[in-house]
Amino acid sequence: MELKKTEIMKKNMGSADRIIRVAVAALIAVLFLTNVISGTLGIVLLAAAGIFLLTSLVNFCPLYAPFGISTCKVQPDKTQ
Repeated sequence: MELKKTEIMKKNMGSADRIIRVAVAALIAVLFLTNVISGTLGIVLLAAAGIFLLTSLVNFCPLYAPFGISTCKVQPDKTQ
């Protein structure tokens, strides 16, 4: 049984979700670089910001998959 890429990482993030994640990641980065947040908390939040950016770029959130959550608009079936 061969799995296609679309079966493994099907898009589950909509535009609004992606924009919010990028904005939050940018805010965390600015706060970290201006030393508003620092130390362990700063590093943990910076790692979370990196994950937000990565998931936004690939349009896939692995935490949404097990729960069947999808914020992207449903594409009409073009085969009919």
